[in-house]
Amino acid sequence: MPPQEVITRDNVPVNVNAVVYFRVMDPQAAVVEVLDYIEATRQISMTTLRSVLGRVELDDILAERDKVNRELQQIIDEHTDPWGIKVSTVEVKDVKIPTEMQRAIARQAEAERERRSKVINAEGEFQAAEKLRAAAAIMLEAPGALQLRYLQTLSEISTENATTIVFPVPIELLDALHGRSQG
Repeated sequence: MPPQEVITRDNVPVNVNAVVYFRVMDPQAAVVEVLDYIEATRQISMTTLRSVLGRVELDDILAERDKVNRELQQIIDEHTDPWGIKVSTVEVKDVKIPTEMQRAIARQAEAERERRSKVINAEGEFQAAEKLRAAAAIMLEAPGALQLRYLQTLSEISTENATTIVFPVPIELLDALHGRSQG
C-alpha cells in the first residue's frame, strides 16, 4: 500500500505506510465480482487505513499497533470477502510524524518523567517524615534515648575537622542538671 497522509483524531498529520497480505480463495469470484481484485484490494485498504487511523489518537497508533492492525485486517477482509479474497494480515509498517510534533512529544515525555521524579521524591520525603515522627514518639517515651542520641551526634561531629561546633542542648537536659545541683 502506498504511503497515506492521515490526520489522527487528535489532529496530528501523519504519513503512514502499511502492507496487506491476502490470498485468492475463490478465483472465479475474484475475476467475476470485481474488475481488478488486486487494485480493488489496494483501494479498499487505503481508504480503510485512512478511516480507521482518523478515529484513533496518535498515542494509540504508536502504542497499540497490534490492535490497529487487527481492526484493519478485519474490516478489509469483510469488504474483500465477496470477491473471494481472504486478507490474512495487515501491518502498519511506518508512522512518520512531523519534526515539530516529534519535538513536542519529546518535551511532553520529559515533563512526564520530571513529574514522576517529583512524585517519587515526595513519597520518599513522606516516608522519612513518618519514620522521624515514629522515632520522636519513641524518644518522648524514653527521655534517656534522646540524651543518648545527643551524645552519639556529638561523637560523630567530633570526628570532623571543624574548629567550632555549635551543639544545641535541650532545655529538659538543663532542667535535669539544675534539679541535681539544688538537691
